[in-house]
Amino acid sequence: MSTYQKRSRLTPVLLSTALAFGLWQASAVAQTLNIGVRAGPESIDPHFTATGTHAEALKHVFDTLVWSGSELQLEPRLAESWKAVNDNTWEFKLRKGVKFHDGSDFTADDVKFSIERIPAVSGPNPTVIYVRRVKEVKVVDPHTVHVITDGPAPTLPNDFIRLFIVSSKAAKDFSTKETANEGFNSGKAAIGTGPYRFVSWTPKDQLVLERFDGYWGGKEPWQRVVRKEIPNDAARVAQLKAGQLDLIVRAPAADVASLSRDPKLNVVKIDTVYVFNVEMDQKDKPAQVTAKDGSPLSSNPFKDARVREAIDLAIDRPALAEFAMEGLGAPANELVTPSIFGYSKAVPALKPDIAKAKKLMADAGYPNGFKVTFSFTNDRLPGDRQVGTSIAQMLSQIGVEVVANGQPSAVFFPARTRGEYTMSMSGWGTLTGESHYTLSSLVHTNDPAKKMGAFNIIGYSNPVMDKYLGDAAVEMDVDKRRKLLEQANELVAKDRPRLPIVAIGSAWAMQKDKVTIKPRVDEDTLAMDIKPAK
Repeated sequence: MSTYQKRSRLTPVLLSTALAFGLWQASAVAQTLNIGVRAGPESIDPHFTATGTHAEALKHVFDTLVWSGSELQLEPRLAESWKAVNDNTWEFKLRKGVKFHDGSDFTADDVKFSIERIPAVSGPNPTVIYVRRVKEVKVVDPHTVHVITDGPAPTLPNDFIRLFIVSSKAAKDFSTKETANEGFNSGKAAIGTGPYRFVSWTPKDQLVLERFDGYWGGKEPWQRVVRKEIPNDAARVAQLKAGQLDLIVRAPAADVASLSRDPKLNVVKIDTVYVFNVEMDQKDKPAQVTAKDGSPLSSNPFKDARVREAIDLAIDRPALAEFAMEGLGAPANELVTPSIFGYSKAVPALKPDIAKAKKLMADAGYPNGFKVTFSFTNDRLPGDRQVGTSIAQMLSQIGVEVVANGQPSAVFFPARTRGEYTMSMSGWGTLTGESHYTLSSLVHTNDPAKKMGAFNIIGYSNPVMDKYLGDAAVEMDVDKRRKLLEQANELVAKDRPRLPIVAIGSAWAMQKDKVTIKPRVDEDTLAMDIKPAK
């Protein structure tokens, strides 16, 4: 047989093989979802921090006991149902037939282990707020747990939307502050029941996930998900336009109009439950406020209600929403948005009044103002840098000389937790859908014994506020609890320990022919909500 004949016989086979390989490659690429995010996880341990971008990323790998839907409605997840069996006990019936990624069975032992693990490993922005009402966990049978609380706990199911379940088997040797991150970041303990398996994580770079075909909720359309951390807005947009990304989160407001006009792209917008708020340290001798010449002040100006009101009146919220956020925001007069349980309609809209603010400053003994460092995140939520710098400029109108200190969230939050900031701004989302979550964390006296005020590091304390929130924590009557929370929101508006600034809108931009998304009001960007366009 000639060489030519041999080649002619082999050619169809080779062509067929090459074609099949090419189709396989195209299929693999088509099933890979590339997402450009602004920030990612701070560890692979879901119990490490309560930061929203951390939880968002790890929802792919670890299921929660209760799920929060796109409008924050409670939905079954690893718990199929729940009920209060008495004043101090909630019963959770668990889903049967659920497998961890290593093939082991999910049982009540994993729920008990996960709840008891959180206080031992929680880091900055402590996740203990989600289990603070838990006194004891009793395993009734492999698919039933009784959660004993420290009194009536009407919002326990709401708290459990952030109760991530880890494998008691895989995580047993990685459940101390010293060992947890090592075990999870290496993948040894990163065994969940979620729709995607953990593959790899490069901090501040990318998280790679692979579909878990044994997922109890059915197979996801994406074989592989790559979440790329790109904090620079312009870089995210450029990579989307170049086709390197299928979807980007938090499309910058300045680019939304042009992105919407691009025939290859689609833009989806939504109002979220996040609110930018400014906090002012009320302890005796904060480090970052001085006279304008740098000399120490005789007292902390932020302890004076007149100064806090003056700061409030100097801030033009409509201007911030329209210009600093370029329309992707709305003026906020409460720490929670109008759809949240306990929001009060009695709190009036806030309007700037520079003349009154100047008089209040003079009456308080600061006719020429003072100097303060104002810290804020610059990479976490849409518009945080622009809103922060704009507020700094606005305060100059009443004599306050502001040193603007925009920081990456990875720097900002640990420093804030250490109490290093005298005046700061960040975003907070009422992720459970009810005001108690936010108010008990931010404005209740910081009281470890009562497990409230964990995020109140500014020294604010009002016995009336504490009573409202303490009563609401145990009030099982819905109407009575709503009234208590409305009164608490009204007291925040009166005392001004924190100033709500703007409610945050958000936008996603995506390849029109590749993907669609169902947006969530908590702004979580989940591969489970992203579907192929065709």
